[in-house]
This record gives sequence, C-alpha cells and structure tokens, in this order.
Amino acid sequence: MELVYNIQLDSGAKYKARGPDNLNLRVDDWCVIRKDFYLDYGKVLEIGGEIPQDANKSDMPRIQRKASVFDQSKANENGMRSKSAFRTAIQLVEKNKLPMKLLNAHYSFDGKLIVIQFTADGRVDFRELVKQLSQALATRIELRQIGVRDETAIHGGIAVCGRALCCCSFLKEFSSINVRMAKDQDLSLTPSTISGLCGRLKCCLKYEHDGYLELEKSMPRRGDVCECKEGRGRIVDRNLLTQRVVVNLEDTGRCVACAKDEVTVTYPEKYKISAHQNREAEEAISEDVKRLEG
Repeated sequence: MELVYNIQLDSGAKYKARGPDNLNLRVDDWCVIRKDFYLDYGKVLEIGGEIPQDANKSDMPRIQRKASVFDQSKANENGMRSKSAFRTAIQLVEKNKLPMKLLNAHYSFDGKLIVIQFTADGRVDFRELVKQLSQALATRIELRQIGVRDETAIHGGIAVCGRALCCCSFLKEFSSINVRMAKDQDLSLTPSTISGLCGRLKCCLKYEHDGYLELEKSMPRRGDVCECKEGRGRIVDRNLLTQRVVVNLEDTGRCVACAKDEVTVTYPEKYKISAHQNREAEEAISEDVKRLEG
C-alpha cells in the first residue's frame, strides 16, 4: 500500500510524494525521493491517506528510502555547495543588472540539478544568466520565480496576533483576496492594518470572510436611524463579532452602546451616503491599498 507524503526541502519548497507504508516514515523524518531524472532529499511534513488505485501515479515523485546517516552527511555537503552556488548566482545577477531578488539555492541529492528561487516585480529574461550559471557550476540550472507570499512562507515570522504566520504553519494554498473583504469585516482600510508581513492583504481576510458575511446579515448599518431605550438616534459604529452597535442620540448628542436586539431601525435609508459620495470615497482609497491586492 502506498501513502501520500507532504515533503519540504531545505529551501522551503514543498510538494507531495508517494511511498510504501512499510518505510515506517514519521513526521520530521528525512528521506530520499526520486523526482523526474534526479534524486531529492527532503523532510516529511505530513502523512496523508492511501493513494486510490485509479490515481495517476506516474507524475508523482516516489520516496525511495528513509535517510541513513550516510545520506544525511551527503545532504550536509550539498547544503554547503548550495551556499557557494548562491553566492555565485548573486554575483552574476549583479553583473547582468537583472531586476530580481535571489532567495536561495537547492542542490538535488545527486547533484544533477540546482534550483534557485527568486522574486521579481515582473517577468525577467534570465536566459543568459542560466547559461553563465551552467558554465560556472557545471550542472543543470532551474530558476523558479515565486510570489512575495511564498517568500514570506519560506522565511516565516510572527503575525500581529502573536501566532506564527498562517502561510508557514497551516495554510497550504493562497486564495485571491481583495479590499472588499476588509470592508465587509468593518476593518480600517489603512494599509498597515490590513496587510501582512509580505506586504499583501492578510490571508485571514479570506478564510474569515464567510463568517463575517453571516454575522452581518442581521446587523443594522451605519447611518440607520433607530430607536433604543435611551431614545432616538443614529447608528455611528458597530461590532460584528460582539453584535453591538453605537448609537448617537439626537436629543443629547451622547453616544451609547447597545446590543443589536435592543435597537429598532426606523429609517434605514435616511442617512445613507449618496451614490456620488460613495464613488468619491472609493476613489479616495490609496494606491497602497490597491497594491495590496497584487
């Protein structure tokens, strides 16, 4: 019986591999993997279920064995070679004046391939760089461009919530995120508030979005005129999580906090922002916020 394993390389790259269950691999064990034309060396992050009989196994890398002491020694040597290759690559990038930021270099276990990860604002013509690297390092070169979210997942860090970044702990795939999600959650559109360490919109805006939409269904909106036990007023603020609103009283100008069930909306349209004003507010969103959607 073959199982699916999530493998992580020393460069931070991850992929799925298959292997027989009699290897007795556990999480954090290192192993040797056959991938395409070369052997790779990685760590087991997670052990999945059994591979279906009708699944296409030909394209999935296959784990050959659990790493021995000799394999670990050879992998350490490859790690030293990777650092040297990375320094050479940086020198050639600077020489060719290419607009790219190199992140790391990874030698395959058998030394047949070097994978170099980099980030760039756009597409980069690195054909000449690949030729120069092949000549300097005498092996096959693969340059792989990744996004800033993937870069942050590799380096890791602590988020503002005090926990490890989602992208390097449990989040497996990056979904499309937009500013509308922040608006639906009543968050400030200040870039520093809704952006993560990667400089893009926080990933948690996506997987919490459906919950906020559900909470918002029964909540009155800002600007609605309402009645509460203190009197008549207008809703000036609300908290979706606590299901409470802040009412500005007409008579005294005082603001009071109430549970949503304690207020009755009387004129929901009276203080709504006009369509023209709404467009002006949309245009006032800074370019920094738009960039966060990238």
